[in-house]
Amino acid sequence: MNESAGISMKNNYLAEAPSVLREFLGYLGTIKGKSPKTVSEYYLDLRTFFRYLKQSRGLVPPETDFEEIPISDITLEFIKTVDLTQVFEYMNFLSVERGNSAATRSRKVSSMKSFFKYLTDKTGKLDHNPVEQLEAPKKKKTLPKYLTLEQSIDLLSQVEGPTKERDYCMLVLFLNCGMRLSELVGLNCDDIHFKEKTAKITGKGDKERIVYLNEACLDAVERYLAVRPKDGVTDRRALFLSSRKRRISPKTVQYVVKKYLAQIDLGGRGYSVHKLRHTAATLMYQQGHVDIRVLKDILGHENLGTTEIYTHVSSEQMENAAEANPLSKITRRNLKK
Repeated sequence: MNESAGISMKNNYLAEAPSVLREFLGYLGTIKGKSPKTVSEYYLDLRTFFRYLKQSRGLVPPETDFEEIPISDITLEFIKTVDLTQVFEYMNFLSVERGNSAATRSRKVSSMKSFFKYLTDKTGKLDHNPVEQLEAPKKKKTLPKYLTLEQSIDLLSQVEGPTKERDYCMLVLFLNCGMRLSELVGLNCDDIHFKEKTAKITGKGDKERIVYLNEACLDAVERYLAVRPKDGVTDRRALFLSSRKRRISPKTVQYVVKKYLAQIDLGGRGYSVHKLRHTAATLMYQQGHVDIRVLKDILGHENLGTTEIYTHVSSEQMENAAEANPLSKITRRNLKK
């Protein structure tokens, strides 16, 4: 979400949200340090919940479109009447009527649990948390897509054209540092420290962390800075610039990455900028044997559980493990021998 969209959404929920919800959203942004995008997602999730409650209780005319149901009249007294049975019915509504996936429903459960925990534990406005025992739907576990080492090298070899130094540098940082898209776009020139071989990254919730820049990263950044425009630049601090000499946008970075992925036949197959982050993490863990706790800090994860998705094993590793079993050659035929 760009800055203007974030401001627009903020103005919308400030105008439409009841005071009890506005206070919670303010708490998320100022105390918990959540990003505007995350705060907006909480608002949208809870708005859907309140709309459902009003509709299911017959508090709006039957012909009212669900997306037009106002929530500005929701009060604390109304919220006190919520019980777990109604929440279960709401979860069924999300699944059956709205066709929400398990992942989407799980996120909405998280939003509700955070909201009611805030009202009970943080402000004491509720004596009882009705969703304390609510469990999130089990999400189907899928292994993150990533490029192999050979595919990663092939990707880097495709970079050509008038912006080749910039494009190559972005790919190198994605593949070596596991940066998020927003983190790469937000990089400033003074975030790079050649002497210390580090970069300062601003991650989710404006949390800063330091990442180590290896030889490939330092070489790529140095080569790019040598050709980076200096005159007529709108944002002089920005490391990566667009053709208009402005800070490069997330959409431009996504376009660049997808263009090169398509050149190695990985376009349109679920591979994207974020898959390069998965690639960096997977290669560091599987081939670099980086400790999972170190990997957590490199990627800027709050919880170790998030990082553990990279502990999956490849098909080759599983095949090698099966072949390494001393019983692997004992067939029924040679057993008789």
